[in-house]
Amino acid sequence: QDWVQNGPMRKAADGFLEEIGWREFSYHVLHHYPDTLREPLKGKFESFPWREDEEGLRRWQQGKTGFPIVDAGMRQLWHTGWMHNRVRMIAASFLTKDLLVHWREGARWFWDTLVDGDLANNTMGWQWSAGCGADAQPFFRVFNPESQAIRHDPKGDYIRTWIPELRSVPDEYIHCPWDAPEEIRSEAGLDASHGYPSPIVDHAEARNRALEAYEDLS
Repeated sequence: QDWVQNGPMRKAADGFLEEIGWREFSYHVLHHYPDTLREPLKGKFESFPWREDEEGLRRWQQGKTGFPIVDAGMRQLWHTGWMHNRVRMIAASFLTKDLLVHWREGARWFWDTLVDGDLANNTMGWQWSAGCGADAQPFFRVFNPESQAIRHDPKGDYIRTWIPELRSVPDEYIHCPWDAPEEIRSEAGLDASHGYPSPIVDHAEARNRALEAYEDLS
């Protein structure tokens, strides 16, 4: 007990116990509110104006949104059945807030592709990201994919691992290849034949659209 409380693994042990707590909480919520598999726990979200965006959903699933950190995560998910929780949150925020695609679509995709998929955790995680679940992230908190990538993958190692099209892009532009000068884009091979797309949305505009939708709901 003393080793656990004071040893070098204390932080890891605390993190593990915290995750166990979240797991048990998700099972508690699903047991008492089984309709959350399909419906938001927060009733006001039943009238939220989710968009039917088949193209956006497909490009999100394929890792072709034009936002490197999102695309790296979605490609890793498809190839391995796993991705880090931070990237899961970034990808979920992008789908539900930048694209305004219903959280159920994301939950279905994760359920179909994650090797560690868990019905209760998956449902609560998506409702958390969409702002409509128990103890959820506020809807007005919209992750900026670029700033999240700079913070959690500063040199772009993770992005380059899963997006070979960007391996020759300098660190300065790895999180925003669309901002690179034409000369650098040409040297890195970022032309149409290599197929890495431009962003499917302008993040600032998409954020404002999401906030307006939420304000109308309120």
